[in-house]
Amino acid sequence: MGPTGNPHSLDRVRSRDLLVAFLCGSFVALMVGAAYAAVPLYSWFCHSTGFGGTTQVAKLPPGHETARMITVRFDANLAAGLPWSFAPERNTLDVRLGQVVTVYYRVTNQAARVTVGQAGYNVSPPTTGIYFEKINCFCFSAQTMQPGETRDMAVVFYVDPKLASDSEQDHVSTITLSYTFYPVREPDLPVRESAVPDKSGGI
Repeated sequence: MGPTGNPHSLDRVRSRDLLVAFLCGSFVALMVGAAYAAVPLYSWFCHSTGFGGTTQVAKLPPGHETARMITVRFDANLAAGLPWSFAPERNTLDVRLGQVVTVYYRVTNQAARVTVGQAGYNVSPPTTGIYFEKINCFCFSAQTMQPGETRDMAVVFYVDPKLASDSEQDHVSTITLSYTFYPVREPDLPVRESAVPDKSGGI
């Protein structure tokens, strides 16, 4: 007699099917949860380790400088769809480890409309990211530019003196700080209250 004629066999088949369905559903839920968690975890990992040239964020200067000099090179890029010009005030600067430096990038909105952009950034060599400390940076928020507006945007940084104690960085003489501005969609403007019809049919 086949399984269809045995109640116990039918129960075993149903139990197996339910178990498989439960395991598949649990796996899908786990993968969805992991996908949502991946971005913040990856961001935390990069900022904690400097992975991929991610720079650090400092609240205070280091308090001392060393004699070792590093050349910092400044790079500026624009993603497609953002009608700006974007360039550093200087291409390179020699700084001492621990020296707090302020440099400016000049941005001009070349469009005849309001545009919004936000900068992504990294440093190279990537292993120096954990030592590159930014105190202030225009990359921390979206930048709204009026038609034809020009703005000088500051970045305040230092290279951590701890770099000198890292033997893997002994060969490093130049660090490149690179920014890329990406377009940001403008938020929809709220409808004016005067333009909303009232219940009586007026405007």
